[in-house]
Amino acid sequence: MGSEPDMTAPPAVYRQFGPTLAFAEQALTAMLHEHLAQRDTKPETWYTLQLIALRGPGIAREELIHGLETSRNVNVDSTHELVARLEAEGLIGGETELDLTDEGKALHRSLREYVAGPTARLLSQFDVNDVETTVRTLQAITERAAETSASPAQ
Repeated sequence: MGSEPDMTAPPAVYRQFGPTLAFAEQALTAMLHEHLAQRDTKPETWYTLQLIALRGPGIAREELIHGLETSRNVNVDSTHELVARLEAEGLIGGETELDLTDEGKALHRSLREYVAGPTARLLSQFDVNDVETTVRTLQAITERAAETSASPAQ
């Protein structure tokens, strides 16, 4: 009799998931940074405008600061200074809740269209159904991970 396979062992692909996701994120981030540099835009500016556009209108200042501080996409010493700079440049405004100004909306729209080109060129090399499945899976992982971290330890 041969040894029985361990039916409780997780599939091998589970071990590949984290590193594969990390490498993909690094490659996409490098591509985005190079592309933004051609428009003389700092990545943290793009990310802040994107965060406000996606979570707004009216994102709480502290929620924005927290989102920036916990992001690996923002490499600044002070997120408070970043927000103050973007306010001084007239891209964002508000007191306790921040929104994009008209100038900020115009810049965000322009940058969103600008970065959409390379993204579309890259993703068009893959089957759209695979991309849709990947997006749904990553969204579900994000939601479940948030639920897990919010629930009491067992």
